[in-house]
Amino acid sequence: MMKFLKKKATIFLILGILSMLAGVVWAIVLASGASAPDKLAAVYIGFALVPVLLVIIVDRICVWKFGSTKVNKVQLYLVGIFMALFIIKLLAITFTI
Repeated sequence: MMKFLKKKATIFLILGILSMLAGVVWAIVLASGASAPDKLAAVYIGFALVPVLLVIIVDRICVWKFGSTKVNKVQLYLVGIFMALFIIKLLAITFTI
């Protein structure tokens, strides 16, 4: 397992698997509820897992084609850009007049 994590694991794969697990568990909890809005929320969560699955598939294709080191470097840049944009937006919301 550690050999796989060192050689083949990427940022998006780990985050995707974690979000899929959390989404499936949360959807099951909501689907077993008594109210219709809970069941509808479970369906929405189920549909939200489709793009996550597509990202994982594209990630695996990129790792197969380019290698995990290069893919991790690109994904780290993307995560850094998203975090920077989030911080800029947070500052803009905080300091609005």
